[in-house]
Amino acid sequence: MTHMKSPITGKEMKLSKERRSMDFRKETFEIVFHFYKCEDSGEQFTSTSLDEVNMNQVYNQYRDKFNIPFPDEIARIREKYSLPAAKISEILGFGVNSYRQYEAGEMPSIANAKLIQMVADPKYFINLVDLCGTLNDQVKAKYIQKAQLLLEERKRNIFNLNFKKYLLGNPLADIYSGYRNPNFEKFTEMVVYFSEKIEPFKTKMNKLLFYADFSMFKQSCFSISGVRYHAIDMGPVPNNFQSIFEYLANKDEIDIYTTEFRDGYTGEQFKARKDRTFKADLFSEAELEVLEKVTAVFKSTSTSDMIELSHLEEAWKKNEKGKSVISYEYAFELKQI
Repeated sequence: MTHMKSPITGKEMKLSKERRSMDFRKETFEIVFHFYKCEDSGEQFTSTSLDEVNMNQVYNQYRDKFNIPFPDEIARIREKYSLPAAKISEILGFGVNSYRQYEAGEMPSIANAKLIQMVADPKYFINLVDLCGTLNDQVKAKYIQKAQLLLEERKRNIFNLNFKKYLLGNPLADIYSGYRNPNFEKFTEMVVYFSEKIEPFKTKMNKLLFYADFSMFKQSCFSISGVRYHAIDMGPVPNNFQSIFEYLANKDEIDIYTTEFRDGYTGEQFKARKDRTFKADLFSEAELEVLEKVTAVFKSTSTSDMIELSHLEEAWKKNEKGKSVISYEYAFELKQI
């Protein structure tokens, strides 16, 4: 929402942004504060969605500073053990509803955050289950067996897991990942989605991915994939995009066809495989809406126009000279979407 009517004059107010400092838990953070301004009275107003954008910036910086896991990461840790939130709360020694509240966005204490991160390791999880005095031996054995299976699976897939980490780069969540831990599976599905809906050439695919991740951050302060983007001559591109696309083609996730043009240039076009459907259940409703919106806006845009449009973005202009990693804060200045 970019407009709101003034409660004082009834006139339309435009969305404004400025840098401000906000406090949280005795810490001060600088954010891009979003608000509406009534030109006649000078009064400023926010909506529920703007309050969320403003506060999420504060919370994200606090999590980043104190190494506190983000809600999606907290949920993934529980899900890999196939446990209800109340049960993992019990194992960790939290209040019965604590873990569920952390998944919903409530900020854990620094001490509880460390416990959650530690339990992500199946070895530590086994130790905590052993120490839990409220579980009977049968339940303990069941949970420990699940963790041991995860350890064995990790050993079997260690090369593949490490290679995916290498492709995505830094595994931490910060402003350069859109405060998401890089998620190879979701990024793969984004590529599959655009291959099916648009069949773009590689350069256009890079821009579609950029606009999807940065558009999602613009409205929620979180990216979709957690992937980092660099500014190169032809616009923003995902980290290690060439290697990632080759890997996806080799794994039969998508097909890439090489086309030769009259001027001697070649282009790599992405197409979906008939036997490989898009996994929509990995995405939230808001994320799917962003993918649909990016498709609608850019479906008919040529690759050369896509490059020119991306060159109008501050995200590219401010980072192109040094081929730098792009901060997701530039999402608040997106012009094309």
